[in-house]
Parts: sequence; structure tokens; C-alpha cells
Amino acid sequence: MLSRIGDVRLSLLYDEQFLEEAKDADAIFLESKKIDDAVLEAAPKLKIVARNGVGYDNVDVEACTRHEVYVTNTPGVLSDAVADLTLGFMLCLSRNLIELDRYAREQWASKGDFPKLGFDLKNKVCGVIGLGRIGFQVAKRVYAFGMRIIYCDISRNEKAEELFDAERVGLDELLRESDYVTVHVFLDKKTRGMIGRRELGLMKKTAFIINTSRGGVIDQAALTQFLREHRIAGAGLDVFEREPIPSDDSILKLDNLILAPHAGTSTNETRHAMALTAVRNISAALRGDVPPDFVPEQKGKVFHKI
Repeated sequence: MLSRIGDVRLSLLYDEQFLEEAKDADAIFLESKKIDDAVLEAAPKLKIVARNGVGYDNVDVEACTRHEVYVTNTPGVLSDAVADLTLGFMLCLSRNLIELDRYAREQWASKGDFPKLGFDLKNKVCGVIGLGRIGFQVAKRVYAFGMRIIYCDISRNEKAEELFDAERVGLDELLRESDYVTVHVFLDKKTRGMIGRRELGLMKKTAFIINTSRGGVIDQAALTQFLREHRIAGAGLDVFEREPIPSDDSILKLDNLILAPHAGTSTNETRHAMALTAVRNISAALRGDVPPDFVPEQKGKVFHKI
């Protein structure tokens, strides 16, 4: 049972009003707002920035640490939902479900040309870039479909190797061998643009790429060109370099990809679990304890802000 720990104020915009409200804040619970020195200097009482999600590239962790402010996220509770969406993309792309839906609604009765045949997932190669919590759940699902799993990660995942016969390979080999490439890494200086023209050029012409991590991991202009020229078969994207994606973005004109509006965690159960996790982190910080889900960069840090 959670007890009352404070009052909540809702702020929808990152503007002067938000900075004004932040000056008395002990905690900030956020999704997309940017937290930087400007916010931290305006909020001298702030003890914690609780990110509602697993990624925190919109939070300047170094600045928060200087200001003795904890940064937390909500790992674990959203892995299944994001993995489910990833598999949904794979199934839609492999079986042409969007095109089949349109055909059934608009052309079936008039006996129009049947859409092109799809592909089985069984015996295909799934390349997982980033075999952490979410990547592991993706591997678990595709293994049940009879896919071969290869992965690229800075760390070896012995559990996935044992349970799913996953094989650790380098990024270039993964891109060359995979029929489906799925991306599950944090966005930071090392991963920003890690899939660019050179990397896309290594993929099979029949391969698909799926991104449910962060849009900045893939060079979107390069991906748009490869899709337009059918140099890869297609893509499933839940994230983009700019969000919301501008209505005039050329990628929206392509028909060999499936898009979602950054909806990987958009289930009732997952959002509830994420909110509870964030509240527990906030409660711990306001009690003067180290919150359980602090980000790795703050390992070993204990703040005593009054």
C-alpha cells in the first residue's frame, strides 16, 4: 500500500510556466520533457527526476548528479509490451497484414489482384541488436516461432544462449545474416546513428528492420532512401528522429513499412505498472533513501539534499 507523499501538479509544456512550477518541486515525474541545467537551477529543492519509461536520453544525468538529483526509470515492467509490439511488426511485415486488410475491404468482392505472398517466420534469422531486458523477451518470442537468433551486444547473454540457442556475433555479421533486424539499445553518443548508410547497405535486399528503441539510433534519411529504392524489403518503426513525426516527412509516403506513434508501452497493464514503479522511486527519494531504479551512471551515489 502506497501512502500519500505529496501534492501533484500537471505541466504539459516545457516553458516558463513549467520552470515556475518546478521551483518548489521535490520530484519531477516525466516522459518527454527535457531536463537540463536550466530546469535544475530553477528547482533547488529537487531530489529526483523519475522517468516514466526505460530510456532517459532527454535527461542530462551528469547535470542531475552535480545537483544531487537522482534519475530513475521504469525497467522490467515494460519489456513484455515492447517485445509484443516488436513481434507484431514482424508478423505484419512478414504476412502483409496491412495490405491484406485493405484488399479484404476494397478489392476482394470485385476479385482484384491478390496481394503478394508473405513469408514464414520459421527458419528465418532474427538479429537482435541489444539483448537486454527487452531484447531477451523478443528472443523468447521469436524462438517460439522457430527462428534462429543471433545477437550483438557489449555483454554476452549466457541465459539467452542456453535457452534460445542465441549466437553472439558482431554488428556487421548480424546485418548481413539477418532476415529480421530488431533494435533494442539506449540512445547515447555511441548508439546515435549506429545504423547508417553503410550498415543498411550490409543488409539483405529481402530483410526487414524494426526499431522500437529510439529514433536517433537509425539514420532516418538513409533508411527512407533504402526503403524507397527497395534496397531492403521493409521496416517497422515505433520511434523517429523527430516526434511527433512531421506530416510532410517523406517516409510517410512509403508503403513498405509500418508505423506506430511511439506506442511500445501503450497497454493498460504496462502503463499502470510503470506509474507504480515511478511512484515507488519518488517515495524512496523523498524519504531520504536511494531509489531502487536509479540509472547506471549514478551507481554508488547517495545524495542528502534537504
